[in-house]
Amino acid sequence: MRTASLRRIALALITVAALGGLRTAFAQIGPDVIYGDDDRLDLYQVKNQRLRELADATVGLFQAGNVSMSGSQATLTTASYAEEYDLCKEEPFFEQRTGAFCSGSLVGPDLLMTAGHCVTSESACKGTKFVFGFAVKEKGVLPEKVPGSEVYGCGKLIGRLQENSGADWALIKLDRKVANHKPLAINRNGVIETGAPLFVIGHPAGLPTKVAGGAKVRDASPNGHFVANLDTYGGNSGSAVFNAKSGLIEGILVRGEQDYEYKNGCKVSKVCKDDGCRGEDVTKISALSGQIPGASSNRRGRVRVADIKTLGELLDMAKAQELPQAP
Repeated sequence: MRTASLRRIALALITVAALGGLRTAFAQIGPDVIYGDDDRLDLYQVKNQRLRELADATVGLFQAGNVSMSGSQATLTTASYAEEYDLCKEEPFFEQRTGAFCSGSLVGPDLLMTAGHCVTSESACKGTKFVFGFAVKEKGVLPEKVPGSEVYGCGKLIGRLQENSGADWALIKLDRKVANHKPLAINRNGVIETGAPLFVIGHPAGLPTKVAGGAKVRDASPNGHFVANLDTYGGNSGSAVFNAKSGLIEGILVRGEQDYEYKNGCKVSKVCKDDGCRGEDVTKISALSGQIPGASSNRRGRVRVADIKTLGELLDMAKAQELPQAP
């Protein structure tokens, strides 16, 4: 786990990179653990416009009773992340609030993709609100409300599958077509290889949107899913996992390592080596791509390889004193 000083360095380096013309990085999120450094980024820290567009198609799944409409605004019922998880003060995002119980992503004009264990039945679907824009878009401004137009209901649970050691997915038809958010593109060739670079966008531990990368496929051989070293937490279940070279969705985050460990009477994120612990399970997009209309083609949403500059690389440079340290 990085120290508080390294965290400050990382934030400073984001600014340095932006001023120097470098593309701001993918970070590392995680459903369950930190592999290597914890480099999760809030949306306001993401300078790459294409990444922001991908994040714009991400939703947080809220219990319907935790979203209240008043005029043109929707108020989200949230809780203190620190208190809810009994966190130590040094834990990243200690001051933020948690509310989403899972994540999802838009893959059609009114089609949402998430994990099967997040929406277990038609009635569970009807009891869920799908919220766009639950994100920290300005430093220090925590999201308490979103426009009512950003809240969608369940029109129909189209299909789902939940295998404990295999695929885990759900497709939901929303109650209306989505305005102002572009559907994400998926990899339709059905192939993912061990070693492929990855990033993920979602709501770790129910927090506002985080963008995270610096990960790769550890094992692509299992049926229905692959194993990766993504830094993810429980609320990331249902998050879209992207190929960092193509920008296409390769799968859905569904299972992983234990999230937290006790340290001096409070909890911190569990930390594993990049090749350690069990890894995180990602449902292969091929398990459900046949039910996603072909509008999300392999040509849409591509990210240039030149755009990929991980925050982990910048941290390594700072440790080697190759870039100036933050004051």
